[in-house]
Amino acid sequence: MLLRIFRFFSVFPLPVLHALGAALGWLVYGLSPSYRRRMKANMAQAGFSAHLNQAVSEAGKALAELPFIWCAAPERVSRHANIENWELVQKNLDAGKGIVFLTPHLGCFEITAQEIAHRTELMVMYRPPKKEAMKPLIEGARARKNLLLAPANMSGVRMLAKFLKKGQPIGLLPDQVPQEGEGVWADFFGRTAYTMTLPAKMAQLGDATVVIVYAERLPGGKGYTVRFVPFEGSLEGDNAAQARAINAAMEKLIARCPAQYYWSYNRYKVPAGVAAPAQQEAA
Repeated sequence: MLLRIFRFFSVFPLPVLHALGAALGWLVYGLSPSYRRRMKANMAQAGFSAHLNQAVSEAGKALAELPFIWCAAPERVSRHANIENWELVQKNLDAGKGIVFLTPHLGCFEITAQEIAHRTELMVMYRPPKKEAMKPLIEGARARKNLLLAPANMSGVRMLAKFLKKGQPIGLLPDQVPQEGEGVWADFFGRTAYTMTLPAKMAQLGDATVVIVYAERLPGGKGYTVRFVPFEGSLEGDNAAQARAINAAMEKLIARCPAQYYWSYNRYKVPAGVAAPAQQEAA
């Protein structure tokens, strides 16, 4: 049923979906006090409160565009994407060097893996949905030609490592809260957040290149600009230092289009089994 609904909306033009999404964003914001509080608090923490109104609309667009991104023909989706700085990626592919793509929850992050997969084989880590009804939709939509999925568990980590060692690229979401034992506490916009250690470990595996990628949503439903950005931080030091370096890179990226970040996400939550740092305990 859910898949049929998504397929129905996937035929709508992108400008229509984004217009509906903007209205949906305000509806959710108005009806959910917890959603509203978290979005406002996270944006205030990061210093982007001035972008709140636009962020509410952009959050709705991010939901409304999913039928198009997941269920429309790949060729149709790709026509709405402009690629910027692909040469950064191509030179590493030509050299047979592994690449770790880091994609934060910024803009239309779902389209980035698809656009990479149009040009080269890619393996991405994903968390299987908790609801069984969502599995056919999410897994079917994401597993497209050249786009391979690795589950977010030890088996998936081994799959990613093997793929990377062969000089092939992998993709990770660096700002997703990891499970117990998979992260460290590191500063993110001035507050301690439990941050995954896997991106740095994977990058050091086989001396892979880290490339940050995000897709900025263009106004008026005109599509997306997919930008590839070099990682300029250092991955030296311990796990905490590496996690902070990646968080700093994400902060810099988010500042490019702050209204399009996923501010309603509970980035500062304490995962089950993880001891809260002093900052959270005192809050």
